[in-house]
Amino acid sequence: MDNSLKLIPGQEYLVTKPFVDYDGIVHGVGEIWTYRGTSFLPYDDGLTLHVTNNGKEEVYRLQWRKEAQAEIIENFNGYVELS
Repeated sequence: MDNSLKLIPGQEYLVTKPFVDYDGIVHGVGEIWTYRGTSFLPYDDGLTLHVTNNGKEEVYRLQWRKEAQAEIIENFNGYVELS
């Protein structure tokens, strides 16, 4: 895994460009969450974002494959910014 995400644990992030994660959840412009960390599952090219959203711990799953969310992962700073 490389540093494509470049997110800082404990920081709040604002979604500035909508995206759909692996589970089909739409993350719309204006969504704000606190980044806690990332885990990577090499077998499935799975990348999981661990965040806190509205006081609730959540996981947002992405798949690092061209036909899935690779474009989002590789350009993630185009989808979110520090809040």
